[in-house]
Amino acid sequence: MQLAITVLGTKTDGLITEILSAVSACQCTITELRTANLIEITSIYGLIDGNWNHIAKLEGLLEGLRQRFQVQIMLLRPQENATELAAPPEGVPYTLETISMDKKDLLYEITSFLVARGIFIDEISASLHPAMLFSNPVFSTRFTLLVPPDVRILSLREEFLDFCDSLNIDAILEPIKR
Repeated sequence: MQLAITVLGTKTDGLITEILSAVSACQCTITELRTANLIEITSIYGLIDGNWNHIAKLEGLLEGLRQRFQVQIMLLRPQENATELAAPPEGVPYTLETISMDKKDLLYEITSFLVARGIFIDEISASLHPAMLFSNPVFSTRFTLLVPPDVRILSLREEFLDFCDSLNIDAILEPIKR
């Protein structure tokens, strides 16, 4: 059985350690975990695996942590047969990185371009930060993509670079090498 958890709250020392301790104490296993700190906010996303009574015990411990640390915790038990029903998409894994001046709706424009061409977006990371030598804000993104086998890579790359030129974005689209 699996349990998906999302934790969101004020940045607090020890929160991630306490969550990992609770998972271990309940004899559960972490299948996937991501954390991020956004200024004063901490976010934690995890997929936990265990038998039903260990998951139930973990849910109780997480409720105690929610009250103790004053954070929001969302829990979801994915359907048991969801992994059997949803076959992973086929394709070649690519990474896409962009950098540009901050523009309204830029992230929306990029994701719309990709989705319109049937590109599966697995992960997005974006940030707005000051340029190293100048005071102008710079917007950078990093996408992890899965390009379907029927999409011609050369055509996609050419079309994407034209798209980026029209918006004055510097971009790199390359396969993920393992």
